[in-house]
Amino acid sequence: MHHKNGDIRRVNVNIAATTVENYKKLKDAGIGTYILFQETYNKKSYLELHPTGPKHDYDYHTEAMDRAMQGGIDDVGLGVLFGLEGYDYEFAGLLMHAEHLEAVQGVGPHTISVPRVKHADDIDPNVFDNSLSDELFKKIIACIRIAVPYTGMIISTREGEKVRGEALELGISQISGASRTSVGGYTEKERPHDSEQFDVSDQRSLDEVVNWLMQCGHIPSFCTACYREGRTGDRFMSLCKSGQILNCCHPNALMTLTEYLEDYASEDTRALGYKVIEEELKKIPNEKVRAIAGENINYIKNSDRRDFRF
Repeated sequence: MHHKNGDIRRVNVNIAATTVENYKKLKDAGIGTYILFQETYNKKSYLELHPTGPKHDYDYHTEAMDRAMQGGIDDVGLGVLFGLEGYDYEFAGLLMHAEHLEAVQGVGPHTISVPRVKHADDIDPNVFDNSLSDELFKKIIACIRIAVPYTGMIISTREGEKVRGEALELGISQISGASRTSVGGYTEKERPHDSEQFDVSDQRSLDEVVNWLMQCGHIPSFCTACYREGRTGDRFMSLCKSGQILNCCHPNALMTLTEYLEDYASEDTRALGYKVIEEELKKIPNEKVRAIAGENINYIKNSDRRDFRF
């Protein structure tokens, strides 16, 4: 899908558990990461929460990632909905699932998400005895990061600005911005409030989130290079665990940030972004990579050329 000077370069898919044959179709279609939240690893609670329907089969749901990998999808994303059950059981289940995938499939999870039960039209999170305080939630994030250092960790707009900012310092590496949780919500000029899956706590625009990230000392990256260069699954994990992925991630982050600044950013965000890029370019240790990245950034700024990557 083309928009202005850019394209949607990667599509992640979050759908219910399905068959190996259907996962093969998704692989053939060129998806990025396949994401499926367990919701809860406690079998008794899972069956009570899903008394009927296609999600009722606990084993079929829990083994979905194995079938996805058998179907050729080598980047998968795990997650539980913290607050449905005791956090200690869910934390252990999540780590055991990650360990299982690495031991059996040879690749651990590409991402781990940490959603909490939030208010929705028919849900009051206060009725759940297992709801988490902010402090406990942040400890869980830190422990997951220590236990699974290679995985990308995702926090969504379910959480507000304060919690998201603190979580970034504890191991979160991916956040969303300007999210809409209504079916067809992105087709509306204004964000719908009457059909949301859950309340969105961080309602800032994408530009505001990008600006805030840079003010906090982070580099907003829109990079999708690894997927299109074949650095997925065990190939990605070996680079990530050795730290060599930084040789690609750092310059790619700066180049994709430049694309955003040129094509979509406000004047304030653009000005701040180019200051950040100027300083970050100096930190690229490889002289050749630094020179190529700088040259590509100039191409992006002065022409319609896009999609440079290492």
